Amino acid sequence: MSDDVVIPSDIGVAMRTTLTALATTALVLLPTLPANATAPRASLVLTLSHPEDRGPGTHSVNLRCGPTGGSHPRAAAACADLERTGGAIDRAPAPGSACTMIYAPVIAEATGRWHGRRIRFHRRYGNPCELAARTGSIFRF
Repeated sequence: MSDDVVIPSDIGVAMRTTLTALATTALVLLPTLPANATAPRASLVLTLSHPEDRGPGTHSVNLRCGPTGGSHPRAAAACADLERTGGAIDRAPAPGSACTMIYAPVIAEATGRWHGRRIRFHRRYGNPCELAARTGSIFRF
């Protein structure tokens, strides 16, 4: 006895036609999906350090946008700030914002990607108020 399976020719033709149609449909639809359909719009590691402080020193969080996530406690607000500025982390302070001249330096760093573009940001601010005025919710963690 043979273990070969014999498929009548009309069923074989129908199966080949169906498989060909499915393969063609997949090839037609595939280019409509963006290449990074599952990649977030932003994926950043944000770090704050206080060089003059004897406290814990450095603190880092992850921020993902589109979909919003990561360990950032205000991820939605931070992502909204980034969207509003086109990915610019540092910008002019909002009108009416004012900070004291108390020297308590803070260093803000961001590395990662924004809409496929590589981000490397490093800036020293005079105090946390100046940092917040210039970066919005991005470094509020």
